[in-house]
Order: sequence, then structure tokens, then C-alpha cells
Amino acid sequence: MTRFSCQSAALFIAFGIAVGFAHGAAAQDLPATPGQADESELLPSPNLRPSIAPVAAGTGRGSRGAPSSVRAYAEFQIGNYLTAKAIAEPLAKLGDVKAQALLGEIYSQGLGVPVDVDEAARWFEAAAKGGDRAAQFEFAMLLLAGTGIARDETRALNLLKEAADAKLPLAEFNYAQLLLRTSPTSGFADALPYFRSAADAGIADAQYVMSQLLAAGQGIEKDEVAARKWLRRAAINGFSIAQIEYGIWLINGRGGDARPKDGFEFLRSAALRGNPIAVNRVAHLYKDGLGTEPDTEEAAKWAVIAKRLDNSDPVLDDFFNGLSDEARKAALEEANRFTTG
Repeated sequence: MTRFSCQSAALFIAFGIAVGFAHGAAAQDLPATPGQADESELLPSPNLRPSIAPVAAGTGRGSRGAPSSVRAYAEFQIGNYLTAKAIAEPLAKLGDVKAQALLGEIYSQGLGVPVDVDEAARWFEAAAKGGDRAAQFEFAMLLLAGTGIARDETRALNLLKEAADAKLPLAEFNYAQLLLRTSPTSGFADALPYFRSAADAGIADAQYVMSQLLAAGQGIEKDEVAARKWLRRAAINGFSIAQIEYGIWLINGRGGDARPKDGFEFLRSAALRGNPIAVNRVAHLYKDGLGTEPDTEEAAKWAVIAKRLDNSDPVLDDFFNGLSDEARKAALEEANRFTTG
């Protein structure tokens, strides 16, 4: 049986995965795919942000009837960013930690105002000192990037640990990654509890990492059945590399029963969104009739798309070049109509 594999991208240099603050290649019988995950996937995802929110809802008024940070957050939640800013500013200057965190968010995202990383750093730092765990995470990320403030990995590590120990899932995930980078020998043992906690909390990146650690037996006993379960959770959570890799595991029957039809659907779904790796694999699946009926026309179409995405390979090139002129022309026409969904 033809075996499939996936090249993927994740910061675990020592492990050979690469998940930046937010994927290894396995042995394969099919030709290696030259492409990899989009570089944006190696950076913190804009969706991977902790919720900046008040401690509890209330009347929106302070003890003397003045607007409170709860009112500022209420305005923020409905998109009234300038009103939220106007309410939060005097409170922040008086030391209201939640108001300080809100101002940091407004300035860092450019909500109603131009992006101002210096102001964002100033307010996140103030809120972090006040113990706001989301602000600790945000300020730590600024420190790691050297954005709006001098880069300081040691300080960032300490802040992330505080937020991680307070069970902020994204802080747990990023702190675990830093542990691997700063402590190559003991890092896996120290990082594993944080990765697992973040994965249990639903962080797709952490779920993917757990699948990779279990699949390789790195820092934990090798268990491909458990690895496949984590991979499935990450895939269902929308982590694109996990979706591709899970589809390949299903096709190969790795970590459980072979389910080639389901595997094909995972890969086809990713291909329809324009993922170069998935596009290449779907072309092979149609060509070989793996997980689907053999379909030369579909295989040719996807081979053209893979070529255009700079993700073809010699096998697909030979397949396409061996087609008739009429078949190649039809494939080009079909590929021209392709749009990502």
C-alpha cells in the first residue's frame, strides 16, 4: 500500500518540530513535497490572544457613581472603542489594573486609534505589575519581540511563568516553548505539564504539539493511539497542519484503523482552502485512487494547481506530461476556474 506523509512546520528546534509562538517530516514512499506551511503560521496567531476582560460584571459604576472599568469593557465589547478609551484613561492613571490592560489592548490593536506599540507596552506593563494575567502574557510577548520596549527574554520568561501558573492557557503554551528553548536538557520534562494543560484547555497549537511528542516518544512514553486523538482534536480545532497530518494518519492507518475516505476528505477540505501541501497530496490521491475513485481529470487539475503553488514533484510532473494535449488543456482550464473557499 502506498504510504503518505506530511511535511509540516513548529519553535521546537531540538525536537525538529517548528510551532512558533502559537509542524516534522516522516518517512515516506511518495516523493517529498518541497513546500511547507505558510510562514505566517510560524508566528503568534492573531487569534491566539487571551481575553482582556473585567473581573466581573456589575452596574458599571464605581463606589461614587463614576464609570468603572466594567463600563469601559462594555463599551469596548460593542465596538465603541473611543468611548471605552475615554472611560478607561482616568481610571488607568489612578491604578485600575483592568483599565490599564484595556488601554494596552486598544493601542496594540489600533482600535479607534492608530497602533501605538509604545503606549501599548506602557499600559500592559503597568497592568502586568498589578497582576493582570492577560496583560502579563501580552507584555511578555512584547518583551520577546522587542516591540515598544527593549527585548528581554529573561523578564518575559518570568512573566509567562506567572501567567502560566495562574492557568492562562496561551501563557502555558508559550512558556512551555520557551522552556524547551532555554533548557534543552530538562525542557521536555518541565514543559510537558504546561503543554498538556494548554491542550486540555483547547489550544489547538498545544494539542498538535502533544500529538507530536506522543508520536515521537519525546519526553513522554510513545503512544500513537493517544497521539492520533490529540491530532484529531487539533484538526477539528482548525489547525491547518494538523488537518493535513490527521488526514494522512487516517489514510495510512497510523495510531488506529485506516480510514482512507475520511482521510481524503480532510485533505481535500484543506486543498480547497488553497493549502499547498494538501493540494499536492490530493493530486496524488486522485491519481492513485486512494480514499477516492481514481480520477485522471481531477488529478491533472490538482497537479496544475500544485505546480502554480510551487508545490509539485517529479511524480506529478511526469504524470501530467504523460497526458494527451487535450487532457492537459482541459486540466489547465479547470485549474483556471479554481478559487479557494
